[in-house]
Amino acid sequence: MPPSQAELLALADQVFIKNYRQQPIVLERGRGCEVWDRAGNRYLDMTAGIAVCGLGHAHAAFNARLTEQLARLVHVSNLFWNDQQILAAKAIIDRCFGQRVFFCNSGGEANEGALKLARRYHVIGEEPQRHTIVSTHGSFHGRTVATVSITGQPKYREGFGPLFGPVEFVAYGDLAAAKKVLATKTAAAMIVEPIQAEGGIVVAPPGYLAGLRQLCDETGTLLIFDEVQTGVGRTGMWFGYQHDNVAPDVMTLAKGLGGGIPIGAVVCTDKAARGLTAQPGGAVPHASTFGGNAFACAALNATIDIMETEGLVERVAQAGQYLANELAELVADFPGHVVDIRGRGLLRGVSVTGAPAQVVAKCREKGLLLSVAGDKVVRFAPPFIVERVQLDEAVGILRDALGEGVGKAA
Repeated sequence: MPPSQAELLALADQVFIKNYRQQPIVLERGRGCEVWDRAGNRYLDMTAGIAVCGLGHAHAAFNARLTEQLARLVHVSNLFWNDQQILAAKAIIDRCFGQRVFFCNSGGEANEGALKLARRYHVIGEEPQRHTIVSTHGSFHGRTVATVSITGQPKYREGFGPLFGPVEFVAYGDLAAAKKVLATKTAAAMIVEPIQAEGGIVVAPPGYLAGLRQLCDETGTLLIFDEVQTGVGRTGMWFGYQHDNVAPDVMTLAKGLGGGIPIGAVVCTDKAARGLTAQPGGAVPHASTFGGNAFACAALNATIDIMETEGLVERVAQAGQYLANELAELVADFPGHVVDIRGRGLLRGVSVTGAPAQVVAKCREKGLLLSVAGDKVVRFAPPFIVERVQLDEAVGILRDALGEGVGKAA
């Protein structure tokens, strides 16, 4: 007899490093916006694997495409080209500012690659003194030593020193602060998220990204947009920066890029690409054994094709506005408990006065999966295929949890 959920949880307690704080369920299957645990309990999934599974679970066309690819080719390394990676790079470039792509496996790796690109870009350009990275307070850029070093939340950096540096942190949304630090012309790059997702679903103020573009142009600094969570349709446009009609030099992607299959990418202009371009007689400046493998790139191609066929970017914009309107009623209905609603598209946050983790736990008990962003925000990041009736169900469960006073400040 296969092990029960309780037996699997007990086994997990024995075999894993206890770095996570998983909720006490073992998920084993899903379809659309629903998942089921080992005990047979059904949950409405409003996390999508932390903004990953835009197509939902077990999408028939996605599964068919990957099953076909498994029978053709999975991996050959970057000693050779494979057809899927070339097509995947073209698919990204056709939808954004970029002209060149480097594939990796995750958002942290994409940001790591972008940092290496930025530093070497200036060395190749004979400005080796430009090695500072400018980041923002409240940001999140990954878990490697370098990316945690540029993450603007001290809790993620504690215990891992000495860290990568030098790094300068400035307030998010503060152009004057950015201008002051960039004016020294010692920064290789400034990295910023169009929406600080893990920082609490904080949307860039109007004019901020455009102002950074101007400052970076004036000072010769590369501008990097971390779109790991906001990219690939999540905000109701293909990429978050498009809301502000401004383009970076470098963009990093992952999460939703592969529909649940791990893949990340560094996307950049021709000019910025010199930072990772091999020089005659020199070593390969950056590489990834698994990056751009045929299976992951087939997942990317399938994801983009299905999103276009089903009109999912437009659907995200519409569903996101509907969700925002429904959530907005909670502010008036729960004064002193719900502070505000923030976000774009299907990346939305409900700011509460107390403990959002308690709200998330109570919602799970009632059959709804949500997550925490920042210190005070309950995050909605559902699949792009979500229906209004499912959004209604989700908001209703959250309303019930809030009505019980869960997570309210004392």
